[in-house]
Amino acid sequence: MAGLHDFTDTLVLVGAGKMGGAMLDGWLALGLDPAKVAILEPTPSPEIMASQARGVRINPPAIDASIVVIAIKPQEAATVVPGLKPLLGAGALVVSIMAGKTLGFLQSALSSDIAIVRAMPNTPAAIGRGITVAVANPKVTPEQRALADRLLAAVGAVEWVEDEALLDAVTAVSGSGPAYVFLLAESLARAGAAAGLPVELAARLARATVSGSGELLHRSALDAATLRANVTSPGGTTAAALGVLMAADGLDPLLAKAVAAATLRSKELAG
Repeated sequence: MAGLHDFTDTLVLVGAGKMGGAMLDGWLALGLDPAKVAILEPTPSPEIMASQARGVRINPPAIDASIVVIAIKPQEAATVVPGLKPLLGAGALVVSIMAGKTLGFLQSALSSDIAIVRAMPNTPAAIGRGITVAVANPKVTPEQRALADRLLAAVGAVEWVEDEALLDAVTAVSGSGPAYVFLLAESLARAGAAAGLPVELAARLARATVSGSGELLHRSALDAATLRANVTSPGGTTAAALGVLMAADGLDPLLAKAVAAATLRSKELAG
């Protein structure tokens, strides 16, 4: 992954909650000069305040930003985003990770002439293992896109799409997806307890199995279907369980219904 030691412009992070804080940690770990970062956050956490000792500016009175990364809650957007216009210098780049706030909204609140990247990360970004999908408006130059990619890659993998409408499905799959995996761990633990295991042991087994399998999937060159087949002996216990999960009314249609519901809700929230 490319470092950020050569970054010389001023980067303003608007909102330093969990996701914004994770991005800040990733940038600094990649060598970004703390003196090049300014944070606008009305209630900075102790962790964010600690970054001040490294040279990060917190709520400075005046900034001329080359890059603004917006990491606030979507419900704050209508109030906060228009107020960012005075920060944007000529040729500035805006990167938004607000869920549901479209390029159209951002252009309307800022300017149709501003280069804007809209991105959807997910919560594993907190440990540097997230995945982000991004889309750029026509004002974004190849150099700005490459810079946005480097900034977003600080918390995990980055994918780009050309059609912004795809971000609703992205939100439903990877944005909301960690919750589905956590629910799998919960459900597996409950099933283990129902099969007679002590509750705490069932929870530990489920947690280790889900996290370990995820790490194996991450490290392996094999696809998920092959890894699943490798665990499945014909006529064995795994095959018996998969007969239920892969039935016509099993996991596939259930997840398809869940992702469709999340996609629809994402479109509703975007207006």
